[in-house]
Amino acid sequence: MLPPDLIILAYSQGIFPMAMEDGEIGWFSPDPRGVLPIEDFHVPRGLRRTLRRRSFEVRCDSAFREVMLACAARKETWIDERIVAGFCELHARGYAHSVEAWQHGELVGGCYGVALGAAFFGESMFHRVTDASKVALHGLIGRLRAGGFDLLDVQWITPHLAQFGAHYLEREKYLERLRASLKREAIFPAEWNVSC
Repeated sequence: MLPPDLIILAYSQGIFPMAMEDGEIGWFSPDPRGVLPIEDFHVPRGLRRTLRRRSFEVRCDSAFREVMLACAARKETWIDERIVAGFCELHARGYAHSVEAWQHGELVGGCYGVALGAAFFGESMFHRVTDASKVALHGLIGRLRAGGFDLLDVQWITPHLAQFGAHYLEREKYLERLRASLKREAIFPAEWNVSC
């Protein structure tokens, strides 16, 4: 297992782990760093249509390990069994959370990450049905707003994240924001399951 206390220490300093092809654990602090706005999160038109149809049920923390394993189930992955075990222990301690999209009783999409202070570190997402990961991300944003979070770290920006308003911060600016967020208290709401 990747030690949970080590993961927390790393995140508090702007560093995160990834399993490498050679079996080692790499530690990264990209410059610039990708962040996603919480209050100014952009909801694309297609996602707005999907949300209006209310074809998904959004749950939180009901299938954390399953979300991690689904995120890892791809040709190239940085999530190995040590990372799964470490983050599942963080979840058991109340630091790591998943937001899941369910349809007809099946898990079809989700995302997960780590909460420290008023910062949330988004780790990965997956989908098995069109728009399921977007719905889960939208659900995550709702929770972060409700809980008083002010920083959503996404590490690097992909085209998928760019459509929601993700942007880069230089490392020093990111670390400044991180330090401020870690001094604040936020609460990841215990109950916030909705249909959307």
